[in-house]
Amino acid sequence: MNERVNEAIAQLTAEIHAHQTVDGRFHFCFENSLITDTSMILLLQAFTKEKELTNQLCERLSSLQNEQGYWKLYADDEGDLSATIEAVFALLYAGYYSNDDLPIQKAKTFIRKHGGLNRAHSLTKITLAIHGQYPWPNLFHLPVHVILLPPSSPISFFDFSSYARVHMAPLLLLSDQPFVMKNKSISDMSDCFIREDQELIPEESRSLLTSVQEAVKSLTGLPHKLYLLARQRLLTYMLQRIEKDGTLYSYFTSTFYMIYALVSCGYQKHDPIIKKAIQGLIRHACSTERGLHIQNSPSDIWDTALLSHALQVRPASDVPLHEAEQFLLKHQQAKFGDWMVTTSHTEPGGWGFSKSNSIHPDVDDTTAALRALRKDPSLQSHYTRGLKWVLAMQNVDGGWPAFERGKTNPLMTFVPMDGAESASIDPSTADLTGRTLEFLGTDARFPLTDPRIQKALSWLRSHQKTDGSWYGRWGITYIYGTWAAITGMRAVGVSKDDRFIKKGVRFIESIQNEDGGWGESCKSDQEKTYIPLGESTLSQTSWALDALMMVYEKRTPSIEKGIACLLRKLEAKDWTYEYPTGAGLPGNFYIYYHSYNYIWPLLVLKKYSSLSS
Repeated sequence: MNERVNEAIAQLTAEIHAHQTVDGRFHFCFENSLITDTSMILLLQAFTKEKELTNQLCERLSSLQNEQGYWKLYADDEGDLSATIEAVFALLYAGYYSNDDLPIQKAKTFIRKHGGLNRAHSLTKITLAIHGQYPWPNLFHLPVHVILLPPSSPISFFDFSSYARVHMAPLLLLSDQPFVMKNKSISDMSDCFIREDQELIPEESRSLLTSVQEAVKSLTGLPHKLYLLARQRLLTYMLQRIEKDGTLYSYFTSTFYMIYALVSCGYQKHDPIIKKAIQGLIRHACSTERGLHIQNSPSDIWDTALLSHALQVRPASDVPLHEAEQFLLKHQQAKFGDWMVTTSHTEPGGWGFSKSNSIHPDVDDTTAALRALRKDPSLQSHYTRGLKWVLAMQNVDGGWPAFERGKTNPLMTFVPMDGAESASIDPSTADLTGRTLEFLGTDARFPLTDPRIQKALSWLRSHQKTDGSWYGRWGITYIYGTWAAITGMRAVGVSKDDRFIKKGVRFIESIQNEDGGWGESCKSDQEKTYIPLGESTLSQTSWALDALMMVYEKRTPSIEKGIACLLRKLEAKDWTYEYPTGAGLPGNFYIYYHSYNYIWPLLVLKKYSSLSS
């Protein structure tokens, strides 16, 4: 076994090295759900004369259609209505297919069978509404004035999470008038619209909207001037957050809606801001086994930080990491972002996810980057700034959010949009809290007695599920959250005999597959309960093994079986190799990180090689 482990470590290291670019970063594809590809096709058709890229995207998109006519988000998905609608609309709009083609007929049969356009996700309906294929009034009810409301109101614009705000600004502008793109070549989707009684807004959402409307009435000033001021504030909010590459916050989806919002505000289709934004999105393209794909946000910082750390762990590789470190240092943020609204006493010092990201740092990328930095006195100022920023993001409840502290107003989850309960707020999560604790304990050497550590541990203990698991927000799902919680607790000195850790270990061992590995379905984050995949994946097997090794600190039968499975999976590379284990929005957005099949197995195999029998 030891020889096979050492061979696998050497092989992984060599393959990682092959992905290092001249500027020092490690470049891997961030492969996400179809919405970015379908939306890119729409943009290219509406705003450019570009044909080659459109055709490449259409070819890959068409190749992903299931024989029964639908598109899906992951292997064990039985067909996703919204993804199928988006794919059909994009392929027809591009002229890649016509309505008479069998793939479209089969897809439309699936769409109608599952309720038609009416049952699609809110964001799909909005894209259709922008192109005149769905009625705006049924979609959105928040007035643009929400950006003028003070913090004392039931909700204010800055109560939204950062990633919600950057999407809400253009969506509020688009829905306000409402905007419809005029283009004769837009495909007609009316045969998939099923007439039915208008769906009632849930009571909580109606109550929230009423409260907002009452708050708007209390604003002082002439109504029309307030209205124009609100629209201008939303426009300014977007323009001030455009990155150097032209994208809004480095996200494809927010930039997509921004482009249409700018047109709705009177910008010409060939305005330099719009042209630069589209060029920025084109640079999000990456190659996959099935063809060209548009990433929502390239993962260069995340991948480089995690891989640099993995390569440094003993036995350390001889891959040169100075350039990778310089790349990370270059992208430590020095600008104040929206996070300063709730933490104005803190200096900038975090890292973002993408290399174009200069104002939207997050806790996970920051701790990952700090782990990767050498313990060198010359880097102390960088390390200190990053550490202080991470500590400042700790929520009052003791846990850590992804992007900003204090974005926990429960009223925001009642905004009448699908996924609002996950996207509208940025609460403490087990994965962020656990991973931050793991960094603070292992790298920053915080003691168990530190009050901030104790608060975080209290939060974790209070959020363990009855089966011993923790819910992970940004990975799939209960394996991810439980791994992060256990490794974080152990790193700061919690005893292996702690009842919460023992309960977590029992959960991990109870779901081990017959082949020795672990695998969890993307369905878990929708059902809010653990759902087995039926097969093992590399990253989930690695997470489970890491948790067990942090507790047992020696080789056990369950660990041995897991390592054997990991080695087989690295050699076989079956369909599970590409299974998405990253999460964005439950039921809507999943991520296959191409880097994850290198990062986590390498770390775990190195840790295993240092364990005693």
